[in-house]
Amino acid sequence: MMLITGNDLLTGAVIWWTGSDWSVHIEDAIDAGDAAESIAAEQEAARKVNVPYLVESTMQDGVPRPNHIKDRVRALGPTVRPDLTIKPDTAANAIREIV
Repeated sequence: MMLITGNDLLTGAVIWWTGSDWSVHIEDAIDAGDAAESIAAEQEAARKVNVPYLVESTMQDGVPRPNHIKDRVRALGPTVRPDLTIKPDTAANAIREIV
């Protein structure tokens, strides 16, 4: 499974490709498959995301889980303080407050 991630140009938030747009929730991410590289290039050229890149992942309990720890931290937040991890509605609310 190949996901696409990058950073939102306005807020700097980690975002994930949903198939039609970007989301701060990895749960919304889809498998971009063989089209991943072209989607990432197209989205970067359209100035919709900063430095998109591909992330190899597997499904775990119905949720995409990046294979590399760096991308798991990007998806879920700090590993040393569980109280600081990204929760589904907190990340969205935080971005709404910034915008």
